[in-house]
Amino acid sequence: MNLNKIMLLSLMASVSVYSQSVEAPRIPASKEASYRYFVGSTLLMLGNFVPDDPNRPDFAQVNVGYRITPKNVVFLEFKTSKFNWPLGMPWPELVDEQRQQYNFPGYVRQYVIGLAYNHFWWKGFYTGVHAMHAYQVYNTDDSRAITTGFTLFLTYRLGYQFRFFDDRFFIEPSIGLTHWPVKTNTPESFEQKEAKWPKYFGFEPGLHFGFNFNL
Repeated sequence: MNLNKIMLLSLMASVSVYSQSVEAPRIPASKEASYRYFVGSTLLMLGNFVPDDPNRPDFAQVNVGYRITPKNVVFLEFKTSKFNWPLGMPWPELVDEQRQQYNFPGYVRQYVIGLAYNHFWWKGFYTGVHAMHAYQVYNTDDSRAITTGFTLFLTYRLGYQFRFFDDRFFIEPSIGLTHWPVKTNTPESFEQKEAKWPKYFGFEPGLHFGFNFNL
């Protein structure tokens, strides 16, 4: 065996041994995929602290979610709020100083359970749909219950998710369109006020936030 063959065989053996001793580099799992669960709420609850607000919403919300995949998310919404105006009123009337003329002869306290789905299209950009089942109690101004009813709210939302602190925390500013195809047992005095407005509300702001974790 000549020297060239010996060198070639030695080189092949060295490459073989080296390739067996060095593992292929591992691709780290993305943080986005590693956090399967989250809990959160909305910063819109800060509206409860507006001083001297005669229409304080007494609003509370908790979200509990699961990431099926990094791009597909489902979550439950549990919330309650109080309002005394027709929900179909557009923004100009909502911010009108003379808004009292549009208000109900009382107020509505509602308890909501919702199911939502978000799809992430590119980075933090997402679209979502929410189906919210609202049990509503109609009250007089002095908090005497009149009757109860049910409303199905459907919301279509467009937003962006920002993540912070090693992707543990997130905030989601968004804009939505809500309508209510099902509404039952509304008192006549409330219905008279609602009949003046559409059964949808556009440009509804959203400001969800949350904490990502694994079980």
